[in-house]
Amino acid sequence: MAIKIILADDHTVIRAGIRSLLDKCPNIVVIAEASDGRETVEKAAQLKPDIIIMDIAMPNLNGVEATRKIKADNSRVKILALSMHADKRYIIETLKAGASGYILKNCAVKELTDAINTINNNQTYLSPSIAEVVLDELLNDNTDVKNNSVLTAREKEVLQLISEGKSTKKIAMELHISVSTIETHRRQAMEKLNIHSIAELTKYAIREGLTTLEG
Repeated sequence: MAIKIILADDHTVIRAGIRSLLDKCPNIVVIAEASDGRETVEKAAQLKPDIIIMDIAMPNLNGVEATRKIKADNSRVKILALSMHADKRYIIETLKAGASGYILKNCAVKELTDAINTINNNQTYLSPSIAEVVLDELLNDNTDVKNNSVLTAREKEVLQLISEGKSTKKIAMELHISVSTIETHRRQAMEKLNIHSIAELTKYAIREGLTTLEG
């Protein structure tokens, strides 16, 4: 039986390139594409794929938080993170969110297909350079990513949308909660992080990998 894949990346060209490669694999079928994290969560719930190839830096809801939501809804779905970032924060947060694999966008075609087949067999796949970062984290018990973990999933979600320049009213509409609730999440996040302005909040979101503000 073919492995059912959803491609999630906000760049159309990248999705098209990956799809053209996977279409040549007889045991893999791409059943859908998504251009942001929220759309990915919705399609995962609707289509029940085997694997989602997930870009980490996406608008509206980044790949880490999308992974967390998808795994909470259906633990059977496996996530293969595909990113240009080999930074420790991105890697550790993504794996903690429930991803089964993490590879870089400059990987060879064979590595991509190897990663898909590996995690489809209930194993973990990490690019060699990524594995080194994870091993270093385990051996040294580093705490560089602890600041990000003090925020709740909803606070991270609100923080990303704020950093993307969306108004409180628009965020409330997107998340289907009240304006006052959004303001509460923003205030609590700023208090936890000891941050006092939206500009500082945006810098924090970029630094911690919650958003990249790309394109």
